[in-house]
Amino acid sequence: MKTTEPPAPVPAESGVTVTKAAVLSGEPVREKREGTVLNVFSHGILVVWAIMVVMPLVWAVMTSFKDDASIFGSPWSLPDTLHFDNWSRAWTQAHMSDYFLNTVLVVGGSLVGTLVLGSMAAYVLARFDFPGNRFIYYLFIGGMGFPVMLALVPLFYVVNNMGLLNTIHGLILVYIAYSLPFTVFFLTAFFRTLPSSVAEAAFVDGASHTRTFFQIMLPMAKPGLISVGIFNFLGQWNQYMLPTVLNTDEDKHVLTQGLVQLAVSQGYKGDWSGLFAGLVMAMLPVLAAYIVFQRQVVQGLTAGALK
Repeated sequence: MKTTEPPAPVPAESGVTVTKAAVLSGEPVREKREGTVLNVFSHGILVVWAIMVVMPLVWAVMTSFKDDASIFGSPWSLPDTLHFDNWSRAWTQAHMSDYFLNTVLVVGGSLVGTLVLGSMAAYVLARFDFPGNRFIYYLFIGGMGFPVMLALVPLFYVVNNMGLLNTIHGLILVYIAYSLPFTVFFLTAFFRTLPSSVAEAAFVDGASHTRTFFQIMLPMAKPGLISVGIFNFLGQWNQYMLPTVLNTDEDKHVLTQGLVQLAVSQGYKGDWSGLFAGLVMAMLPVLAAYIVFQRQVVQGLTAGALK
């Protein structure tokens, strides 16, 4: 009785064993080579992109500890000595402390208001069917595509007629209105992925709609709240156009306005080290928020797909 032996395995380039027929056809080797080339290309693009993003940040931090002569004499070298007086000068003389406090008040208040109002509206739109549900939802989506520049002039007159011009709480209300469309759009999709059986069990136990939302559904939506909160924090912290139009009082300027004023004043004085110190002060909270909550941001973006 004649038996046929299987084709002997032939080692591939990276240690993967394939048969003679596969080697003769060339298909697995070709696919492996194509995958290797694609990985090298994609990783190369990511490395280049990382360098383009990280290098300006590192250079700004490094420059903030130099004196003016070193900035122009050897801009790419490490500082000989750390000049911490640049930071103290920007914090006190350039009034960065006041701008920082105003920004914390405005962004903190608007962030809390945006998350509370946005989550309540998104929960109703996602969980209840009523006439006009889709119309209201598409109104919020339409608000995302409306350029804020077109609303600056009428918004100025509305805020002025309400007596909220050049006030912290007036800027908070404008920030909330500016951030609500994206918040409602994001959280509506997230609330739809949550199981409805938990809310139904709470209703059976006698819980009201308010208690069900705040004690059951809102804690379940924590990943989505953190994700949209980070996005809103980044957008509101870096907002410049709205406070420039609605907040002209120098004592109530936010950090972005203060940086522009610092750039103008320090530029004429030649205090470039103080300018870079103020710039790094404005960047640190944003970098810290992203570094601390980057895992929660990714979980919030993928939670709907995993459920």
